[in-house]
Amino acid sequence: MSDLRNKLQNINPNLKAQDIKAFMDESKQADNIYEALNVIAKRASLLSNDLKIELNGKLEEFAVTPDRIEEIIENKEQIEISKFYERLPNPTVIATHEFLNDMLDYEHRDAEGNKIEK
Repeated sequence: MSDLRNKLQNINPNLKAQDIKAFMDESKQADNIYEALNVIAKRASLLSNDLKIELNGKLEEFAVTPDRIEEIIENKEQIEISKFYERLPNPTVIATHEFLNDMLDYEHRDAEGNKIEK
């Protein structure tokens, strides 16, 4: 997620209706809609975890434990970082965009972790 700003710049953060037929296009690797949605859901979960780790890492730089409860310190850089992450598209929107634009590679594995050939 190091180049997050450039990667997500052209993605519309608003939700919009999707054509189900686009998920089943012949260029996609998914055999059915449920498989496509499963791939998107797993990618969205990975993105969500990565974004959370990245945000927490950036905000830890500003972590200060005040001596008193009433003492509140505002840091403009911290606020800007938080606002940037709030404006990012939802991880599901990002994952759907990646799937529909053939940016995801995935493979099927069995319970032991061996690749399943189709």
